[in-house]
Amino acid sequence: MPSPSRQQRNLDPELRQRLILEAQTPWRGLRRALWFALFASAGLGLFAMIFRASAGAGVDLSDFGIQAGALVLFAALLWFDRTRSKD
Repeated sequence: MPSPSRQQRNLDPELRQRLILEAQTPWRGLRRALWFALFASAGLGLFAMIFRASAGAGVDLSDFGIQAGALVLFAALLWFDRTRSKD
């Protein structure tokens, strides 16, 4: 059985970096998919409320605020969960 130092030398540096990144931020892809789905849902809900209001139907201001708040929250979660380059 090879020693750990020999195994580290055989590992591709690019693969090693990706594995380290995944270990530091597990489930990033699934989490970002969830944030995007919730962001899209909030956007669609807000669009439907605006469309209903433009047609003359009443829309509660509190409901509008909740939808707008959800849109901003999930947009912020997507923004802060992005991959940052270390240039």
